[in-house]
Amino acid sequence: MASRFDGSFTQQEPIPEAGIEAALEVMRHGRLHRYNVVEGELGEAALLEQDFAALTGARYCVAVASGGYALSCALRALGIGPGDRVLSNAFTLAPVPGAIASVGAVPVFVGVTEDLVIDFDDLEAKLGQARVLMLSHMRGHVCDMDRLSALCREAGVIVIEDCAHTMGAAWRGVPSGRHGTIGCYSTQTYKHVNSGEGGLIVTDDDDLAARMVLLSGSYMLYGRHLAAPDAAVFDDLRWQTPNVSGRMDNLRAAILRPQLSLLEERRLRWEELYRAMEAGLWDVPGLTLVPRPAEESFVGSSFQFLLLDQPAEAISAIVAGCAARGVELKWFGPEEPTGFTSRYSSWRYAESAPLPRTDRVLAGLLDMRLPLTFSVEDCAVIADIVAEEVSAEMTRRSARAASPAPE
Repeated sequence: MASRFDGSFTQQEPIPEAGIEAALEVMRHGRLHRYNVVEGELGEAALLEQDFAALTGARYCVAVASGGYALSCALRALGIGPGDRVLSNAFTLAPVPGAIASVGAVPVFVGVTEDLVIDFDDLEAKLGQARVLMLSHMRGHVCDMDRLSALCREAGVIVIEDCAHTMGAAWRGVPSGRHGTIGCYSTQTYKHVNSGEGGLIVTDDDDLAARMVLLSGSYMLYGRHLAAPDAAVFDDLRWQTPNVSGRMDNLRAAILRPQLSLLEERRLRWEELYRAMEAGLWDVPGLTLVPRPAEESFVGSSFQFLLLDQPAEAISAIVAGCAARGVELKWFGPEEPTGFTSRYSSWRYAESAPLPRTDRVLAGLLDMRLPLTFSVEDCAVIADIVAEEVSAEMTRRSARAASPAPE
């Protein structure tokens, strides 16, 4: 009898007890709004900003309502508005082009490679079209950040890093989010720290940090931030920066703060799960694994593989076969978006030129979550199921190809 996996791909670990206790304390005193503090109280949101700035080595941090809000706030702070063009990976999720469109700007999609990172050849060809690159480290794959930084610096292009999938990751020891001018992170349930929804923004730039604090809705209470510029930086900006309220509240900040100290432990556990998946799929005919460069310290909270140049009906059969055995795969190939698997051609508010090399990659791209509620043994079972379903479909196709055509 074929094996089956009965675990959940969407069940996260519980909130740590320290986070639960901190949240209960906020609920007991009722001061959930980040600026509603009593004399001598710093507030959980302000403390979270201070803690995350220290963790990443950034001068400033702003805690906001979501990762998508973080991206749009960064664009507004840079003065991006209607008609401006913003470069971004063609392989990303809808909140990235959504943030660009929300300020009236126009996404310009850059191709991706089989390594699931931005295509440097395509990027170089398009750098002259925009003054901002919103670089998505999609599904935790970090490109050569030294090369990217040099290219953008030479072209005068500002980099915003979308680190929704790379909190805790690094390139050559530099934390993800710290190569660009601004780094944006998500604390949504399926990310690396969990507050249901939430976002964090880091930068070393005084002016941009002040603008983002004001944009997030500080109501002239910016002095209550612990990881913001000096009050003098706000003197002129406070009169000209609109309030586009998107603050994080003290309740979510209280849940998050104890989780920051667990990031490295979680990264190591995710890597163990990821490597177990790799080991089980290493030699499967027709299946291509995505290489992980030695310079990259990655967070393997999801796993991707490619079935390049396979017909859609074969991949669909593999997805269905895995689903029947309890393994949930997301496929980026179909024209009709399903769940989180929309792709650049799905966002019809953003016109896009065809990207044939990227289309080939996305047509064969399969993806799955690896929650920390999984064990290494679970991943071995999942890998076996995927390997069996891929091998079985490849065998069926070979048999059909070898059968004589009917006369």
